[in-house]
Amino acid sequence: MRVVVALVVAVACACAATTQTARAAADVRFGIQDDAWLEAGPGKLHDRVAMIKGLGLSVVRVTLDWNETEPSQGDYDWSRADRLLGALHRQGLAPLVTLWGTPDWASASGLPNAPPTRGSDFQRFARAVASRYPYVRYWTIWNEPNKVQWLKPVSPSLYVTRLLNPGYAGIKAADPLAKVAGGVTAPRGGKGGMTPVDFIHGMARAGAHLDAYAHNPYPVYPGDTPYSGGCSCKVITMATLERLLTQVGRAFPRARIWLTEYAYQTDPPDPYGVSYALQARYIAEAARRVFTAPKVDMLIQYLFRDEPDLARWQSGLETVRGKAKPSMDAMMLPLTQVSRRGRRTTVWGQVRPGTGPREYELQSWNGSRWVVNGGLHETTARGYLLRVVSAGRGAMVRLWYPARASSSPTLVVR
Repeated sequence: MRVVVALVVAVACACAATTQTARAAADVRFGIQDDAWLEAGPGKLHDRVAMIKGLGLSVVRVTLDWNETEPSQGDYDWSRADRLLGALHRQGLAPLVTLWGTPDWASASGLPNAPPTRGSDFQRFARAVASRYPYVRYWTIWNEPNKVQWLKPVSPSLYVTRLLNPGYAGIKAADPLAKVAGGVTAPRGGKGGMTPVDFIHGMARAGAHLDAYAHNPYPVYPGDTPYSGGCSCKVITMATLERLLTQVGRAFPRARIWLTEYAYQTDPPDPYGVSYALQARYIAEAARRVFTAPKVDMLIQYLFRDEPDLARWQSGLETVRGKAKPSMDAMMLPLTQVSRRGRRTTVWGQVRPGTGPREYELQSWNGSRWVVNGGLHETTARGYLLRVVSAGRGAMVRLWYPARASSSPTLVVR
């Protein structure tokens, strides 16, 4: 939200920007997870998948419950997975499949959040799943095992020996080229749980096998943003992403980083959430944070649509009634401020729909209408842009995508 009066691109800065953009964007994937909406949302499954693709996202995380897929040993029900994963694959979206939930016949306690009594049972299941869906190349083993709600007891050793390593072996036996992530940790352990820092190093001591370390860097403190907040403790949020990079780098030097759930709840309807405008702003800022972070390959937005129960999540891109929030446009066309020195403001953004270089405009608000600044430009081959504009504090600018007649949320220069 800034009034950009004139757009000035310094030649040296523009060249440096192009180099940085091309280098940093090597293989970042942006995606979404909303199992309930994907499976049973309004309209047809094909149309819901098309909506995701229309935003320019490239990966969709789907949880595959072992306890529902293999309710009795050796007896598989693939109907849900066939339907959801097939729909994504047919439209060119990459599924990221999370395996979770121990069936009662294999569970140490009879509950789905208990580890299996034998890792070999999970290994066989993982191999069966990977064999059935050879087009799935991204896998995560379990969800937030550092929290007692998801794995009881919370034990990195049990996680590695009964779940991660058997799952890794099973998937690799079916598809050696598949990428398997472990961890999938929550930002903090909570009562009866374990901090992600301690869980990471416990996994390393247990001899974890993984290609990537997955983490859900949700904000947990009031006022947390993608770049500020957090704490000096062992909690890991997006604000303390460097802590994750450091700890994973020490424990698993070759592992990549996947951020598999991230979101801000909004007010309305959640009284503890952020405004619609801040949610949109933070989505764009988080995208740039990931883009510039070494070894981070993936960022997944949690929820397409708000959940109806206020006790659950209201972090969707649209309300429970299906009305789009500004974050819908931010997901398609993220635009954020990088820096400002006087009236010299650097902005970063991405045009996600489409392939190859995309034509775009930066537009400024002159008090009565939006005007083009600097004419039509092209993004990089992956849709990124980094520009310097003449815009002082309080000026308003937006990213305009002519091919869709769509714009980003208005960005206000700070």
